Amino acid sequence: MTGDPEPPRVRGLVALGQWSAYVLFRVVERVLGLLPLGICSRVGAVGGVVFLVFGWRYRRLVDHNLRIAFAGEMSERERRLLRWRHAVRLGANLACSLRFGTMSPDEIAGCVEVVRSKELEDAHAAGRGVVFIVLHQGPWELLAQTDVFLPKGAQGAAVYQPLANRWLDRHVLGLRTRTGRKLLNRNEGFAGGVAWLRGGGCLGVLADQHAGDAGVYAPYFGRLASTTPLPLLLARRSGAALCLIGVSSVGPARWKLEMEMLPESASEGRSAQGSGLLAINAAIERAVRRSPEDSFWVHNRWKTPTPAFLLRQHKRGWVLPEDGGLGRFAVLVRSPNWLGDACMAVPAVRAIKEGRPDLHLVVLSPGKLAEFWRAVPGVDGVIAREGGEGVVRVASKIRAAGPWDAGILFPNSVRSVLEMRLGGVPHVVGYGGGRSRLLHQEVPRKEVAGWPPHHIESYLQIAHRIGADCGGRSLFEPLPGRGARQAGGDSGKVRIGVCFGAEYGPAKRWPLERFAEAARRVTERAATGVVWVLVGVAGERDDSLRLEDAMAGLEVENLVGRTTLSELIGALRGCDLLLSNDTGTMHLAALLGVPVVAVFGSTEPSWTRPMGRQHVIVREKVECSPCFLRECPLDFRCMNSISSERVAGAVLGILRGGGEENG
Repeated sequence: MTGDPEPPRVRGLVALGQWSAYVLFRVVERVLGLLPLGICSRVGAVGGVVFLVFGWRYRRLVDHNLRIAFAGEMSERERRLLRWRHAVRLGANLACSLRFGTMSPDEIAGCVEVVRSKELEDAHAAGRGVVFIVLHQGPWELLAQTDVFLPKGAQGAAVYQPLANRWLDRHVLGLRTRTGRKLLNRNEGFAGGVAWLRGGGCLGVLADQHAGDAGVYAPYFGRLASTTPLPLLLARRSGAALCLIGVSSVGPARWKLEMEMLPESASEGRSAQGSGLLAINAAIERAVRRSPEDSFWVHNRWKTPTPAFLLRQHKRGWVLPEDGGLGRFAVLVRSPNWLGDACMAVPAVRAIKEGRPDLHLVVLSPGKLAEFWRAVPGVDGVIAREGGEGVVRVASKIRAAGPWDAGILFPNSVRSVLEMRLGGVPHVVGYGGGRSRLLHQEVPRKEVAGWPPHHIESYLQIAHRIGADCGGRSLFEPLPGRGARQAGGDSGKVRIGVCFGAEYGPAKRWPLERFAEAARRVTERAATGVVWVLVGVAGERDDSLRLEDAMAGLEVENLVGRTTLSELIGALRGCDLLLSNDTGTMHLAALLGVPVVAVFGSTEPSWTRPMGRQHVIVREKVECSPCFLRECPLDFRCMNSISSERVAGAVLGILRGGGEENG
């Protein structure tokens, strides 16, 4: 049994609202019809100023658009002045458009100066159709209610999008067809438009709006914007010429129409994703620059799509300029707080970076991880969030480094979303939970049986949701640079790193004496000499000295507490293998392409195992593991059950070109 998706009460309320809007429209139209057109223009100008003063969302959108279009050409003061002039012109042009409904087509034509195009006349005389590229510029309704711009003897038609309000739609259609204009419903395909053009007719198509999923992303004022390929497709299918119409004000209630014929090459070629779209957007830019006050800056032309604002999955793709110059789509990625988690987030960051050609990726990182992110190719910048800095301080850093187009959260904290929201990031994405209402876009969690997905997969799910292609093998390649050395390379000795600590807590630490015993067994049975490189943080310095004493007689380099993060990266690159607990250093080595033997106790390898197939996991599956506790409340059986012989065998297995167990 199916229910009515829209109950009668709801339909009634919608109909009442639409009827009220229609009545209000007709009343305003009638009132303006009592006034001379020049007075209507002045009344509308006042209305535009009032709207600017009280419409804060309108102001913000206009400022956003003008910044993108003219940031490199106009100062902030000049853009603010343009915003006011635009408000005046918009109000005046809209009022005049309403007044046109009570004027005859000849009266409307008397207010317009047309700059004729000989090429247009020649195209029509040759029997070719003409696709007019029409803009939301000036009182664009005059193009629908007069034929003054058409070549002599031409028949005009236009593609239109039906209005949701049926009363208003019927009224507007009546006004637009009173000159004999043919209207083609956009929702019914373009076969009718092709037939009309092949018959030598002229067809107007609006082409300056965000085209959504149906568009091709092409540069517009240097920034990728979803652009309709419809004019190009119509021209190519029918053999019609392409002509853009620009409208500019030349006085109170007076306008000039300027024609620009696009080159024949614009409609040639097999794909709409070529020079034609670049030529169309370039022509639109020229028309806008001639009269920016008359252009429609309240439309979100550079809209950030939801959910997929990355473009790898966009069905129509993108077109790039020949010079490669593109404005930046700036994305701020909030790094996880721990080194291991940051390493596991790298594939997702790579996928995000490859998600669109104009992406400028900056990582907001804990200060201790800033060096790491600066070493990751594709990261264009790092904002360091130092310990002790409050939300407001971090937000001010974000705002100073902006403006931003989107923000992506890998941590699940409320604080991370507050920092971005207060920092002026307009579109913040992440997993929800208790912070769902603060996000602009919530990523649904993947439902799986048993344990949660691996951290890498969890981060990739965010990237996939926003439009990245997460299936490429390159996402999981080691960081470029010197990777794992060949066993016995350079000095003739094997270098094996040892990370015996774990910041999380003692429940993740295999006993020091077991590390020493395993090291002795490996040294005794290895085919070459072995150098043991101890790594860790400053707080583990005392433990490193005890381990060094236990390894007396072996060749040991103790780097614990003596390396910066970038120096640790260099030390790991020089190792043939790393023997480690489940630590951030383990994940860092894996990211560098260094094979790892990882000893797991209180944690779960299926959740946090190192990335790659060359690693060996050693664990003892006891009844209480994984417990994820920092300290063991029992007898530490998960770690005590792992013998030094097992670990030594795993190390030797990798050195000999294989592995003995895999957790």
